[in-house]
Amino acid sequence: MKVFIDTYGCAKNEYDSQVLAANLIDKGCSIVDDTRDADVLVLNTCGFIEDAKKESIDRIFELIGERGNNKKLIVTGCLSERYHKELAEEMPEVDMFFGVNDYDRIPDIILSDADQKDADADKVGCVLDPLPYRRRMYDEDAFFGYLKIAEGCYNACSFCAIPGIRGKFRSKKIEDCVHEAEDMAANGVKELILIAQDTSQYGRDLYGEVRLPELLHRLCKVEGIEWIRLMYVYDNGITDELIDAIASEPKVCNYIDMPIQHISDHVLDRMRRRSSGDSIKAVIAKLRERIPDVHIRTTLLVGFPGETGSDMDELIDFIDNYDIDRLGAFAFSEEEGTPSFDMDGKIPEEERRARRDIVMEHQLAVSEKLNERKIGKVYEVIVDEILEIDANDVVEDFDNVDESVLENLVNTYSGRTRYDAPEIDCAVTFTSNRMDIMPGDIVKVLITDTYEYDLEGTEVNE
Repeated sequence: MKVFIDTYGCAKNEYDSQVLAANLIDKGCSIVDDTRDADVLVLNTCGFIEDAKKESIDRIFELIGERGNNKKLIVTGCLSERYHKELAEEMPEVDMFFGVNDYDRIPDIILSDADQKDADADKVGCVLDPLPYRRRMYDEDAFFGYLKIAEGCYNACSFCAIPGIRGKFRSKKIEDCVHEAEDMAANGVKELILIAQDTSQYGRDLYGEVRLPELLHRLCKVEGIEWIRLMYVYDNGITDELIDAIASEPKVCNYIDMPIQHISDHVLDRMRRRSSGDSIKAVIAKLRERIPDVHIRTTLLVGFPGETGSDMDELIDFIDNYDIDRLGAFAFSEEEGTPSFDMDGKIPEEERRARRDIVMEHQLAVSEKLNERKIGKVYEVIVDEILEIDANDVVEDFDNVDESVLENLVNTYSGRTRYDAPEIDCAVTFTSNRMDIMPGDIVKVLITDTYEYDLEGTEVNE
């Protein structure tokens, strides 16, 4: 049986789709890239905020139109977990809906002739066992990969539906994480990106204490892994031991994704965050003191119910003066089932989006300033893409060409520094006269120019 899998949402969903693909292959199925070649269409959905829900729903309708008469259509993921009964009633064209804990069950049901539509409704979301090690199908030639070290969440932020979707926090054993990293390295992965809903709490459920620093030390011993990147690290979980682990391990990038959401105590309190503006600033200061070149990425949520003009002023002052290296902002989304849905002080959607745009305008000036400081410096860059190879148009016989000709060729590549995560952070466009550079290679690049967010340079041989 041939299966097409499409994935919407975050890296966690991408990870889950890889698990599902491996399970399907183990059952004798094959994975195809075109809906026209498939017997079964699977959509892994996102249900986090309103815009993501709309994108997933639009894609369901697209696949309904593409399915024809002989294809099964299956919807899984966060949206399906959150709105299973409503979707089943509104979209009878979909054969089956599954949740975020059902990836192990889907292959057997796909291959079964039984009608599972009614039987599955009561089972969605019921599996909350400790997170196991699962084999995954990696993208061909993938050189970076996500390692999910935990599922679910301890936190109860008033704006977030994730705990209700993905359940309680549960970690994967250290041995299983290491085994998975070894498997990833064997499949060509060089950059390991650790993900969870809150990576800073890793191990708390299994071992009675946080074990993220220990996990980092263990993963650094995996041969073939060259960079390790930390995502989704809550500021209140950044301990001295974790900072020491980042600072002492060469493989761990001096980069930390720390979603703070706001800086105003008034807003943080309404969000039910476990931080204050002062505690956030103290963590930033400690990180920069002990890891001088650390690059901090964060996300902000603006337009939250009750957010005042004074709260916004405080946030803008923070952006202007704290030089956060990578910053993204979202406008508040009203999510059913969350405490913030019924809060007073709602801000009109147009104003929420206007406040988000103001935040990003200020961050643009910060980014330009920080990028200019990189001009004239040399950075390690992992190559993501070959943009242009001039030699293909100029040289037909490399064995007999004069070396002076090759030296004058200019080939163009796109990559990232240690301080940039794939698909969300800044890119480095650089030139080289070498012909043997491939995606996944790590080269040294002299920065010669900057854009608003991205960099430009040329390869150097030191």
